[in-house]
Amino acid sequence: MLDKIGIAKRIAREVKEGYYVNLGIGIPTLVANYVRDDISVEFQSENGVLGMGPFPYEGEEDADIINAGKQTITTLPGASFFDSATSFGMIRGKHVDLTILGAMEVSENGDIANWKIPGKMVKGMGGAMDLVASAENIIVAMMHTNKKGESKLLKKCSLPLTGVGCVKKVVTNLGVLEVTSQGFRLLERAPGVSIDTIKEATEGTLLVEGDIPEMTV
Repeated sequence: MLDKIGIAKRIAREVKEGYYVNLGIGIPTLVANYVRDDISVEFQSENGVLGMGPFPYEGEEDADIINAGKQTITTLPGASFFDSATSFGMIRGKHVDLTILGAMEVSENGDIANWKIPGKMVKGMGGAMDLVASAENIIVAMMHTNKKGESKLLKKCSLPLTGVGCVKKVVTNLGVLEVTSQGFRLLERAPGVSIDTIKEATEGTLLVEGDIPEMTV
């Protein structure tokens, strides 16, 4: 089974040479720490940063350099800062190759709910609605079940949606799943996790075809 760092490490393998990548709040922010050193990647943050690097070491933080989640970050040589209009122009103009988001729920047809739990105070949907409407490649990073042990990979989302039919792949603490027209296709299982465990934790349709390899992180 993976922890949050393990999920981030596995998703980092999806990042390719020359990609422009947007990292959402939560687990996705960890991905920048684990991308291969031999490829060139530009990490974009919707608050107006292009060229984010790993998180700073303790004592080296600069409170003025933050990501969309208000966490302090580092920047790489050549990084740039710009206003939100330019940042969202980049997103809406489909200039981001890969978007990595957290989620509270994902449905078997690729719907995503990641902004609101009814009855709880929230500031609003934020930039996620632009990302899910514009991005062509969205990977979700999240735990497979909630704190009550209930599945977060569902037949149909119960929470207010952020986007419809937009998620391509989900990486959880239990495995890697691809969203298809027939449901979630299991691609890899986390170390030490059985297929039966993943089946029990997945409410949505789960497709298991052939031998499912154990992932390496």
